[in-house]
Amino acid sequence: MLKESDGFVSGQDLCSVIGVSRTAVWKVIKQLEEEGYKIEAVRNKGYRLVEVADVMTKAEIGSRIHTKWMGKNLLYLPVTDSTNIQAKKQGEGGAPHGTLVVADCQNAGKGRRGKSWSSPSGTSIYMSFLLRPQIPPQCASMITLIAGLAACQAVREVTKLKAEIKWPNDLVINGKKICGILTEMSAEMEQIHYIVTGIGINVNQQEFPEEIRSRATSLKLEAGRDFSRSELIAGTMEWFERYFEEFLETEDLSQLREEYQALLANMGMEVLVLDPRGKYEGICRGIQEDGELLVERKDGTLCTVMSGEVSVRGIYGYV
Repeated sequence: MLKESDGFVSGQDLCSVIGVSRTAVWKVIKQLEEEGYKIEAVRNKGYRLVEVADVMTKAEIGSRIHTKWMGKNLLYLPVTDSTNIQAKKQGEGGAPHGTLVVADCQNAGKGRRGKSWSSPSGTSIYMSFLLRPQIPPQCASMITLIAGLAACQAVREVTKLKAEIKWPNDLVINGKKICGILTEMSAEMEQIHYIVTGIGINVNQQEFPEEIRSRATSLKLEAGRDFSRSELIAGTMEWFERYFEEFLETEDLSQLREEYQALLANMGMEVLVLDPRGKYEGICRGIQEDGELLVERKDGTLCTVMSGEVSVRGIYGYV
């Protein structure tokens, strides 16, 4: 009610609508202030929401998500091992398509190829969502690209920073990583049981471990101000729902390819492909409809790069 009002909401109105006493309303106002909301109280006028700080609660996140199905079933955990682990447990337990798991802190966060993901509390986004799509298992790798596109659009929309996609599963700003994505799947040969996609975004972090400091940054470091993690989560859910529904129409990235390539940091750039069979250099020429990267080698031949088996980076740095 406070969010939806431009001015003051009287204590009596809050009591009447919610059906509680003035004392109960006062206690909840105090609780909201402890969570980080700035609320002005004026005698004979009531309460007014002055400022929403970077609040992360189930109620705050849920109040921002305006989707049909994505993130509607929401699990919020102040501390957990890993949101991907918890989302997989949700998957095994029968949770619905679109279930979202969010944590303020992870103590066993992981990235691609089993690398650990720095997950301090109060600063960043750690979220995973559960999907039960009726698509062939070979299409699952494209979910990572759709998630990257959705997160990139949400970051650009909320922060006005020029976030870009580093294929296949990172977002970068000014050549430094701000986001990583990890997709895992439970499936049989011809049927997907569920897919879990985890997204980690460095939002208000100001320091990083020494080993990643040169190639990692945060939205706060790039913009010089704090951002609402709940707003970014909600934005990502809304963009993902839109893109995922477009993807289901064709079961490929044909409808999203142009939009994806417009945000591709490597597009037209020299890249180094670290393939187990031998590394090589070339020019990034975008993605195919199945999400594979197109690289033009020095002799003019076009190679397709699958995300599962190689790393791609810039010739002179991370991007």
